[in-house]
Amino acid sequence: MMKQFLLPLFLLSLASTPLQAEKAFSDSPEAMQASVSLPQLRVEGNKILNPAGEAVILRGIALSDPEHLESVGMWAKEYFEAVRSWNANLVRIPVHPARWRKLGYEGYMDLLDLGVQWAGELGMYVIIDWHTIGNPITGIPHNPSYLTTQEETMYFWHQIAHRYKGNPTVAFFELWNEATNFNGQFGRMPWLKYKAFMEEIIYMLYAIDPTVIPVVGGFNWGYDLRNVREHPIEAEGVAYATHPYPQKERPFSEEKWEDAWGFVADDYPLLATEFGFMSEDMRGAHVPCIGDETYGVALTDYFNKKGISWTAWVFDPRWTPNLITGWDYNPTPSGAFFKSILERDNP
Repeated sequence: MMKQFLLPLFLLSLASTPLQAEKAFSDSPEAMQASVSLPQLRVEGNKILNPAGEAVILRGIALSDPEHLESVGMWAKEYFEAVRSWNANLVRIPVHPARWRKLGYEGYMDLLDLGVQWAGELGMYVIIDWHTIGNPITGIPHNPSYLTTQEETMYFWHQIAHRYKGNPTVAFFELWNEATNFNGQFGRMPWLKYKAFMEEIIYMLYAIDPTVIPVVGGFNWGYDLRNVREHPIEAEGVAYATHPYPQKERPFSEEKWEDAWGFVADDYPLLATEFGFMSEDMRGAHVPCIGDETYGVALTDYFNKKGISWTAWVFDPRWTPNLITGWDYNPTPSGAFFKSILERDNP
């Protein structure tokens, strides 16, 4: 019987959140007066431009959740310095709905403020990612840690936009990590309804801060952007995201990537915000992203060909496919590969 009441109680708790958080973003906290101000980025056509009007391609690393890192004592400037030492100029910070609720607005923002400050001081732009997986139309998540609602999602971005208004370090807002209806098991997920929801968030964001760059992901766990051909997001200045893990196309090829998501880069900025690979023998191979450097070379060469920015997943020894073996930051084979690409291709 108790399980029947979990969701209603959860929704009641969300209903009280705005009253608790209203004061928190009314004044910019001292931590957000960045000691280093990165150049403001903007979108023009399919390019990300700096203030001089030069096209910018950003390459970097996806981090793990600040609450998780804090719980293991690793949410520290040293962690960001390790990422920067790989020559990254972009970091993606995932915020899981359950972890956001666990700490509450004030507690979580204390962590996020520090991360933004450290990234800015080290010369790295930030993607803030609402790290939920599931069907935003029906509300069914991939697992309980991703459980959220449209109302909570809207209010999360309402808070984030106010908090970082005018801070150019926080350049990108990835609105929904991975949309999926799990082959219908999560219910129907029409693109036009998903698109309308993304457009409502973007409308709100632009009313708060017109300088932000919203990032919209595709279907099939963030991989598939084919719907953009006929029905793109109806807003200016938007970028798109894809998650081109190796299991999505076997065998992989530029032709398949071009058909599923690469074509978007011809008309809009495109960021690959999650991807990576691991070998069969790593951690029992219980994850599907099995691949090797052949995939890595082909994919990063394709990114360069198309002018696609990216963040490889993930700078954590326990989350997979992991880029580091432990908290000494030694790279895994995939980590060593992406580190070499960052050192080669980033200015």
